[in-house]
Amino acid sequence: MPTPLELANQLRDKFPELLSEPAAFRGEVTLVVADAERITDVCRWAKSELGFDLLLDLSSVDNYGDDPRWTVVYELYGLAHRSHLRLKTNVTEEKSELPTVSTVWRTADWHEREAYDMMGIRFSGHPDLRRILMWDGYPYFPLRKDFPLAGKPTELPEVAFTRTAPLEGGPFITPASTEGSIQREPRSRTLE
Repeated sequence: MPTPLELANQLRDKFPELLSEPAAFRGEVTLVVADAERITDVCRWAKSELGFDLLLDLSSVDNYGDDPRWTVVYELYGLAHRSHLRLKTNVTEEKSELPTVSTVWRTADWHEREAYDMMGIRFSGHPDLRRILMWDGYPYFPLRKDFPLAGKPTELPEVAFTRTAPLEGGPFITPASTEGSIQREPRSRTLE
């Protein structure tokens, strides 16, 4: 059976101008897709030719303060060869959109809806891109780093909290920052 690194190299051979060198760490292999607009092509080939028949997860990382703002992470798995592969691609705040992979794996439908609902990343071509956790019409994206931990007030009584929610300031606050992990560590702080 091929190793995850061998499979990653086969994928990179197919898209040499598009994919980074495979990065291996503790048995996990990651490829970065340089052009987010081509993520569906890469995923389709990984599924049809390399046997990555499962999309285990799709998640997003908010790189608040940096450009590009978001990293979207695809966790792939092949049942036949029992290999994992991670694909990453970056999305800028100005565009905040990339093509859906729900045409490759149906399970992407819910994952992409969650990424849209929590981060505001849109997926063009998605069959039903609407909120999955927050209510329709909710104007914010609560997992963005610039969303206040104290929450935001709402004007919708009896639909959601009528006061600021959910944490009301603490006791632990993690400041949004590009500084090191010690400065970002959650600590008891007073709100300004």
